[in-house]
Amino acid sequence: MNTSLLFSLCGVALFLLGLYVALTTTVMLRRILAINIMGNGVFMLFIASAYRRGEDGVLVTDPVPHALVLTGIVVAVSATALALTLVCRLHELSHASHEGPK
Repeated sequence: MNTSLLFSLCGVALFLLGLYVALTTTVMLRRILAINIMGNGVFMLFIASAYRRGEDGVLVTDPVPHALVLTGIVVAVSATALALTLVCRLHELSHASHEGPK
């Protein structure tokens, strides 16, 4: 088994695990984490697709998937921060409405 196949299988496994948790849980924090796990699986698939064999049998890497993964990581961190902020705000508002006006 070569390395790119191993990365591809791990990426698919991470994506399916995240999809299962995202569809079966009702807790928002777990859903956010599951979506992050799905994203990491996609990143692994991109990295696995970057490796090719050249004409002389040497591994050649394509830099475009690596750049896409780096950009995706930055976007994923920003989206996770926004989602966690929204969940915290939703939690504060739901507890404030149960307490009544001050």
